[in-house]
Order: sequence, then structure tokens, then C-alpha cells
Amino acid sequence: MKKNALIVWGGWDGHEPEQISQIFKGILEEENFNVEVSNSLDSYANAEKLKSLDLIVPHWTMGEIEKKYVLNISEAVMNGVGLAGCHGGMCDSFRNNVDWQFMTGGNWVAHPGNDGVEYMVNIKHSTSPLLEGLSDFKVLSEQYYLHVDPAVEVLATTRFPVVDGPHAANKAVDMPVVWTKRWGQGHVFYNSLGHKANIVAMPEVTFMMRRGFLWAAGGKKRANDLLVSAFGASGNGNGRIYTGMGDSQ
Repeated sequence: MKKNALIVWGGWDGHEPEQISQIFKGILEEENFNVEVSNSLDSYANAEKLKSLDLIVPHWTMGEIEKKYVLNISEAVMNGVGLAGCHGGMCDSFRNNVDWQFMTGGNWVAHPGNDGVEYMVNIKHSTSPLLEGLSDFKVLSEQYYLHVDPAVEVLATTRFPVVDGPHAANKAVDMPVVWTKRWGQGHVFYNSLGHKANIVAMPEVTFMMRRGFLWAAGGKKRANDLLVSAFGASGNGNGRIYTGMGDSQ
């Protein structure tokens, strides 16, 4: 039985969102997904439709979003729908919405040296088998410095500093590149690589995204097996009402 995915792309054109969304669509179709692709945030308006999906793939850099749309996505993910994306398309979206940042697990703050920095991506040995079979690799791209939720499980890192800047006055740090997070019953996957379509098309990055999509979509079956709606973000769900995001609304 096919799973259902929604890709929503837009925002800053420099991240080539349309091209990257087509790469994502191809990956998902190879994995037997029905894929809807949209370039409108209004695709998040129908809360019940979102909850019927297996996977939501956002690729929208910066911009603004209606708060009710974020609540709709949040409630869907809390009830088992996967959320997976990359680079600024997921963790540099909607900078004025902290609910989005809380759900996704982090937010971009800088890329010292801008595009064209050569750096290593180091695969971490963790409890997750998600990136098994992948070795450390180099990339020539933006190196994302993020503010990261300490609750995430980090699957890959990169070492800062590579280029000089005010951050270099601190000790060297290993910045998360790939992580997973739970949001209620839902699985959240993020990969900071993907500044341009050619980076997403790298075999290593495509591998990461494929594994991430499949893992994130797997949360829906787990939630269905429980036969219970875990949370209702806005009070419309069948289960517990989550009220922890009220100060940002």
C-alpha cells in the first residue's frame, strides 16, 4: 500500500526550492509514495488532510506563515505524521515563529564563510541505525551554524571553526548536521546540507534524505498501531490537549 507525502516549496529562490523539491519527489516515488507537490503555504490549511498523510516535507526558506498553519502541522506530527527536510528549507523557515523552531529541533543563525567552504561531515555512532553504511565525507557548500534543541539525537556533525570569524574566539565545537527528534507520536528528521540542488543530488546527501524520509514516515504506523490520537494542539484532537505553545500565539 502506497504512503502519501506532501512537499511544500517556496520562499527564498537562492535555495533552488523547486529543483530540490523535484529531487525529493523522485526519491519518494522510488520508495512507492504518492507525492503531492505544492508551492503554496495554503496547503497547510486543511488540518484533517494533513493528519491523513504519512509525511510532510517542507522546503520554504524564511518568509512568514499563518500561526494556524503551524498548529495544523504540529498537530498532524504529534499524531504520527512524519516531518523531514533539509537546510534552510526546514530550519531557516518562518524566523518569527518559535513553535516551528521548537517542533523542528533547531534554527539557523549563521554560515561563516558563506557558500564554498570545504568541510567534513562526520557520521556519529549512535543508537540509531539510520545512517549505517555511510562514511565521513567532504562537502563544498555553506556550513550551517545552528541553535539546536538538546533533545535531538545527533547523527552527523561538522567541526567549527573552519573559517575565521567572531565565533572562532571560542573553543572548537562539533555542530549537528543531521538529527532526529520526536514530536508527540511523530518522527522529525533534519539535514542541514542542501544549499543548492547539486548538494542534495550528492550520493551521500541523497542517501541521508532517503533514509530520513522513510524513518519519518514510519511514525504514522506506530501511531496507528496505538489506536489513539496522542495530542490535539488546538483542542480539536481526540486526545490530550497540548497548551505549551500559547505564549507564541
